Amino acid sequence: MSIRPLTIDELREKAPTLFTETPHYEVSEKYHFIPTIEVLEEIKFHNWHPVSVSQAGVRDEEKEGYQQHLVRFRHFEDLLNPQDNAVELLLFNSHDRSKSFSISAGIFRFVCANGLVISDSVFETYKIKHLGDRESDVATAVANITAIKPKLMAKIETLESIKLNNSEKESFAKSTIPLRFEKHLHIDHNDLLIPHREEDKKDDLYTVLNVIQENLIRGNIAGTNKETGRRFTSKEITSISKDADVNKGIWDIAERIATIKNPSYQFVA
Repeated sequence: MSIRPLTIDELREKAPTLFTETPHYEVSEKYHFIPTIEVLEEIKFHNWHPVSVSQAGVRDEEKEGYQQHLVRFRHFEDLLNPQDNAVELLLFNSHDRSKSFSISAGIFRFVCANGLVISDSVFETYKIKHLGDRESDVATAVANITAIKPKLMAKIETLESIKLNNSEKESFAKSTIPLRFEKHLHIDHNDLLIPHREEDKKDDLYTVLNVIQENLIRGNIAGTNKETGRRFTSKEITSISKDADVNKGIWDIAERIATIKNPSYQFVA
């Protein structure tokens, strides 16, 4: 994750798909193509700058250059004055219709370089239409994320103030297992609660959320296939869609825990 905006050359090197100029040949003629780089430039105009980019791998070579991709942006203010956490704007797209053009909100936690994705229950994902007033769609999404930044930072402070006992942490971990593992795969939920740095040895809801997220996403969790008896070790999630889905699911569970522990907690930002 960069601590400065990525240059055009860096974006092109890391994710050439951003610069694709035509849609995949299988896409309908009614599909109105929008190059991702054009929307990226529109977002930069609103003071959000790209700091990270990734594109999905492909099995079908004909899909190379058209696959799903994700760009994470950080606001000028947060680049100028970095804090422990930063609200991010997430731009998703593909040029083969495997992923819709959309803008979501995320959180970046510097101590562990974890990039969270805020659940739809907290912040609505905005679709960028391939037909119609695209500039208005982008401007609306960006304006809403900019406006919600202070509320999301306040939400983090609230989650940090909520303490969990061991039983509650275990229940949290157990609830997240189906987000990553199918029913026939058994893992020890306690493995999801193992911190990887001294700063994560805390009992607050926000830290526990990040510890579980890191273990689910980055893998290396040992388990057993209950149907075959074979042991396995989970791999890092590299799918853009799966990463987002797991992140949103974890955040949703954390929100529910917050409302139980603090009934006055606002479920939405």
